[in-house]
Order: sequence, then C-alpha cells, then structure tokens
Amino acid sequence: MSAPRLGSGKLVIATHNAGKLKEIQALLAPYGMECLSAGALGLPEPDETGTTFIENALLKAHAAAKAAQLPALADDSGLCVDALGGAPGVYTADWAEADVFEGGPGRDWYMAMGKVEGKIAQQGPETPRNCHFSCVLAIAWPDGAQAVYEGRAHGSLTWPPRGTLGFGYDPVFVPVGDTRTFAELDPAEKHAISHRADAFAKLVADQFS
Repeated sequence: MSAPRLGSGKLVIATHNAGKLKEIQALLAPYGMECLSAGALGLPEPDETGTTFIENALLKAHAAAKAAQLPALADDSGLCVDALGGAPGVYTADWAEADVFEGGPGRDWYMAMGKVEGKIAQQGPETPRNCHFSCVLAIAWPDGAQAVYEGRAHGSLTWPPRGTLGFGYDPVFVPVGDTRTFAELDPAEKHAISHRADAFAKLVADQFS
C-alpha cells in the first residue's frame, strides 16, 4: 500500500519521552503540523518487541495511529558502538533501566553510559571508539499505510560525560567534525546535524516538498 502524504493538521507523536518530543516538535514546526503526544492523549506504550529500529518504529506508529485514528509518527533510535558489535543498538534504553525512582523502575543514563564505557575499557586502551546514532522515523495512517525514513550521525565516544543540554547518551557522543559532545551543543546546532535531523530531512523531502 502506497503511503499518503501529510498535510497541515494533527499528527500524533508516539513517544512518552519529553526530550524526544521536544526535538520532533521543533523539527516539524515549520510545516504547519499540530503535534499531539501519545502521553498527553493517554495512549499506552506498546511493548517494543522488534529486533531492528525499523520494526520498533513501525510497531509504535501503527499502535498510536490505530488508537488515536490519526496519522502517527514514531521514532526508534539508539547508539551503535562498533567495538561492541553494534550494541546497545535497539536495546539502548534497556541499558539504562534501573530502580532509580521511588515506587518503580526508571532510567539512569549515567549508569548506561558507564556500561558502554566499561565494556570498551575491557577490550583495552587501544580499542576504537567509533560509533553512530541511528534514527528511524515511521509514519503510520489509520488505514494501515506507512512510510519509513532512516538517518545517522557518526562520531566517537568520550569519557567522562560532558554537557547538560542533551539527553540519553548525548554527553558521551562527539560528532564527526567537532570536539564538543551532543550535550554541549546548542539545541539548534544539534538539530542541524543529528541522526534525527538526517531522518527528518528525508521525511520532509518525501512528505512536504
């Protein structure tokens, strides 16, 4: 089934992650879309049972589109470290799972960054630190149509973490061509070069041009 095109109107952003929602809203702002978050609509988060970024993004997009009866955009993204065989990859968020909040589990990103650093350190000081962030954006419509766009940002890992402007693994990721981490970049600078921006450029070219 060929996918229709987005016009101005309502679009569900299928995420409960405030940082991710803010980035997506900023990237879509010029195109007249009214973005509604899955969290604000009270939509449940489906289990991410896919083994690839594409599978998980489509799973979330279709679940939100069906529940809200509106077009829905889902993002699945993660850090892929060459020396770790592409890990944490689709399990990027799982590496941060910890019982850090009273009353239930939460995510401890400093712990997650430490896990990555620890596994690299185990391989010795000469271990290459090349990595990339991958982002898949999936749009789903209530009738089952879909479209998928993938972007990447290449870089290397640093330690210890630096910066307070990003989220997730941003404080240890230094993009190619810069000496600052994603968490040290002004949000506008990050939006211009991020994996999400790369995927969005492909989405915009297909959906709005």
